[in-house]
Amino acid sequence: MKKKLFLSFFIFLISYFSIFYFIGKGNLAFVDIILSSEQKNFIKKIIFPYKVISQQETRISALSSRLSMHRLISNELSFKNRKQDIVVEKIENIELSNNLILKKYKITNGFYTAMEGHRPGGYIDLHQNNLIVLSSRGIIGYNSNINNNNYFKQIRNNINNFIGFSHFSRSIMYTLRDLHIHEDKIFISYTERVKDNCTNTGVIYGSMNYEFIEFKKLFSPKECVMENGGSQSGGRIVHFDDNHILLSVGEYNAMHLAQDKQSINGKIIKININNSNFEIISMGHRNPQGLYFDKEKNFILETEHGPNGGDEINLIDVNSININEPLNYGWAIASYGEHYYSAKKIHGAEEVYKKFPLYKSHSEHGFIEPLKSFVPSIGISQITKIGNNKYVLGSMGKEREGDKSLYFFELNSQKKIINLEKIKVFDRVRDLIFNDNELYLFFENPISIGVLLLN
Repeated sequence: MKKKLFLSFFIFLISYFSIFYFIGKGNLAFVDIILSSEQKNFIKKIIFPYKVISQQETRISALSSRLSMHRLISNELSFKNRKQDIVVEKIENIELSNNLILKKYKITNGFYTAMEGHRPGGYIDLHQNNLIVLSSRGIIGYNSNINNNNYFKQIRNNINNFIGFSHFSRSIMYTLRDLHIHEDKIFISYTERVKDNCTNTGVIYGSMNYEFIEFKKLFSPKECVMENGGSQSGGRIVHFDDNHILLSVGEYNAMHLAQDKQSINGKIIKININNSNFEIISMGHRNPQGLYFDKEKNFILETEHGPNGGDEINLIDVNSININEPLNYGWAIASYGEHYYSAKKIHGAEEVYKKFPLYKSHSEHGFIEPLKSFVPSIGISQITKIGNNKYVLGSMGKEREGDKSLYFFELNSQKKIINLEKIKVFDRVRDLIFNDNELYLFFENPISIGVLLLN
């Protein structure tokens, strides 16, 4: 009798866990044949109510998050349509190392999606001594003296003709990616929906006007990548010469494209602003987050997010550019970081490493070594020049790492980094620009502007 009870109980357990695992999974054909959809749902509801509740809670949470995002985007675009002033509030002076004082001004309205932690938050640039600010959903404002004026005056624009509510609400990956102003031309990069579920990085531009900026499309990629890695979009823009800008394009989590010479992804490209033609000048990049063209020294400094570790500063020698054979910086063959699933016991990781081994030497495999590789990653962002052979870059960090710093350094005559100095600013630095001995910073937690007078 005991043996029969034990056997019955054992069969029940096997059946319980088998059905629990397979029902609704769709990976055993006989389950679909034996049971109808109504029968499967009945069994799940009666025998496995906790699983059904958990699934419903997950769906409700996802729906709630999506509705919240829609509300934030709607509020931001409504704020834009009302052309309200963007209010800033002086919040604090922060004493940094080296006797530096950081003035911080919080943006209190308008940038609603960023205020709720959705990234990127926004970007800054200068035009005729006015500080220009851009939200990642299309609000533009200007301030002639942030130390005295507690608001940015809004500038009307038609950005939302190119990327608007339908795109923003589709995914948090659909955002504007950079702001660049040169003389009287303004350029903005954005995540462009090339076709259904397929995106890439595009550029719009217009003439700078403080009443209304009418943007036109400058660069629209013909190729696109399935929507699985919009956060690796790049998008940095910098002036190159009177007829060209440079644009960084990420590989959108399609690693193989970075080594594909027929693809713009994982590349720095030079775009003709007169006819939209482009050339690839460098390749083997993952997610380029910073660009600076040092015209005096005739090289480009590029910063990019590595994988798990391996953020990089790269130097692109303009004299070495060959459009027939772009300069190659190694991703995804070489990197000082590791794939995020670098614990090779994870199923499938070994196959990824066979295709993309991430060699720890670039030069030994025919690639250009980075000037500097940060392991662990610092969440590297924009880079600019602050003096003769002197540069600074920002970091956004990861919450668990808590970097959130500025990195100052010099380049010696051999173009090697010396005197690298880290100064913590305790906030995510998304963007930075330098003018007249002042460093302007766009922070993301909270959304604010920083002003740092350099000695």
